[in-house]
Amino acid sequence: MNAQVSSHRDSSFTAIAAGFLAVLVSYTGPMTIYYQAWQSSGLPTEHFSSWLWAVSIAACLSGIYLSLRYQTPIITAWSAPGAALLIGLLPGTSMGEVVGAYLAVACALIAIGVSGVFDKLLKAIPKSIACGMMAGILIQFGLKAFTAIESNPTLALGLIVGFLVLKAFLPRYALVLLFIAGVLLAKVMGLTHLDQIHFEWTTPVFYSPEFSLSSLLSFGIPLLLTSLTGQFLPGMAILRKDGYSVSADPILKITGLLSVFVAFVGGITTVIAAITAALCTGKDAHPDPQKRYVAGVANGLFYGLGAAMAGSVVMLLTALPGALIAVIAGLGLLGVIASNTEGIFQSKEGSEAGVITLLVTASGLNFLSIGSAFWGVVFGLLSYHLLKNPLRLNN
Repeated sequence: MNAQVSSHRDSSFTAIAAGFLAVLVSYTGPMTIYYQAWQSSGLPTEHFSSWLWAVSIAACLSGIYLSLRYQTPIITAWSAPGAALLIGLLPGTSMGEVVGAYLAVACALIAIGVSGVFDKLLKAIPKSIACGMMAGILIQFGLKAFTAIESNPTLALGLIVGFLVLKAFLPRYALVLLFIAGVLLAKVMGLTHLDQIHFEWTTPVFYSPEFSLSSLLSFGIPLLLTSLTGQFLPGMAILRKDGYSVSADPILKITGLLSVFVAFVGGITTVIAAITAALCTGKDAHPDPQKRYVAGVANGLFYGLGAAMAGSVVMLLTALPGALIAVIAGLGLLGVIASNTEGIFQSKEGSEAGVITLLVTASGLNFLSIGSAFWGVVFGLLSYHLLKNPLRLNN
């Protein structure tokens, strides 16, 4: 009861808007990867609606609980790198085997959370490297906001100019107002198909799990690695950077537990969000860091709404032009990209290592089925320690 009263007292429009934007970016960014995975499966539409319902309800429950419990904007979502793994897997693998791998990964996350080893890894990462990794992850979304001019110059340029004007006069509400204006502009230009959208409740589709060594090796282990290195590592780095000291252990345990339940209806592993979390942990969500947890609660509530109308969300995804989504997502992360880039150079000792981390992460390197965020940290730490204590040749 006290948490509910506190949440109501601390609520603000900007925090709620940040939670909404984080869901919007998830549904129009990482969700498109998940959508492609479903397309490669050849399964009927109701199966993807079930997958979307599963990951949304898991993000809803975990986000609300964790944000209220720890008074921290803890944003959860699904494993975007894991969804990318599905694209090349599903044509030759049954959904039963996929669900079996989901369950194995969920149990592994719970075990890692119980062991407490993940926080020790985070403490070993200097701030310049954490900032370099985040800047490297986010910069590609910032770039897409401007490359969208190539595909739709009128809409993209209109949004960019509109953003600058709104940011100058109404900075706290700029993104929300820009999204509304963007939808109206796209409708006037005849670029939307909103008339095809109707409300549709979702009925989950249940799968019986099958366990096979081949699916565990080809999908389960890569899914675990990419979830840890591509989601939990940068996601926890965001929280640390913005001054939140909550342990990764309860997040791993709660997301792992929920991943067990949603796996049976096709939901991929639930993890801490990386990209969208930055929208809710910074000062744009609320000037007071102690009140930003409301953004996490709002994020969970909007995910709950998305779960209830997963079928309609799928329709909405295809009704808006890609240029609109790309510009909104990219411009919404400008402040976060700037603050992380600045963080790289706050320490002269680690600035070069931070830049190396940024470049490797932004490169999109995928080696040994492990994403570029992990390799960015590896090369960053290597360069940090070598440059900090260089080997000198004796004259």
